[in-house]
Amino acid sequence: MKKTKLFAGLGALALIGGVLIAADHIDAPSTMGTTADIADFYGFEPSTGSDNTVFVVDLQSNVLPDLAYGTFDESILTEINIDTNNDLVEDMVIQAIPRDGKMYFFGPAAPSTTGVSGTILVDSPLGSVAISETDAITETTASGVKLFAGPRQDAFFFDFFQFNAVIGGMAPGGFKTADEAQDTFDGANTMSIVVEVPNSLLGATTGQNALGLSVYKTWVTTNKKQ
Repeated sequence: MKKTKLFAGLGALALIGGVLIAADHIDAPSTMGTTADIADFYGFEPSTGSDNTVFVVDLQSNVLPDLAYGTFDESILTEINIDTNNDLVEDMVIQAIPRDGKMYFFGPAAPSTTGVSGTILVDSPLGSVAISETDAITETTASGVKLFAGPRQDAFFFDFFQFNAVIGGMAPGGFKTADEAQDTFDGANTMSIVVEVPNSLLGATTGQNALGLSVYKTWVTTNKKQ
């Protein structure tokens, strides 16, 4: 198998189950404010009974309303890890890396290495899509995979200033109600990578959620070129 230069892990965020959401805004200084910083990871069926799975990775890039759109760092490989035999080790990966205004995808395929490092699976190209700017651009491949990469509205609702006031002892009344709270991230964007994949490309899974339903156990990592 052809390999590219080794990528070493920087960030990780996991979800286990059917329709679950994980959020982790503002990571360590080595990743904060870059597209190595994972903000959100979503995995879900696009509709009830669908034979597809959608993966959404939101990456922080300090893309606030009064700033220009951010860009994907070309030294960062984003990897969606998929466990199909319930041992919490990735059996398949979907990789995404930007080059010259496009996002290139590879997999789903068995990784050449597992854990915190990896190499691009150049023998398993999945497709590519132009990175969106002001208008959303999507691409559908011959195998039925749908791809997107670009800025999207931050889905995380959080009253950041009230939170700081509460933990700093400056808000005796505590947290505000849902009607009173202010969404600090309203109007802000993340840099998002979206892949919709037919389950036939992922194969069978022995993983189960708390309801006993079959699920893929998945997590996302960002890796920097070494």
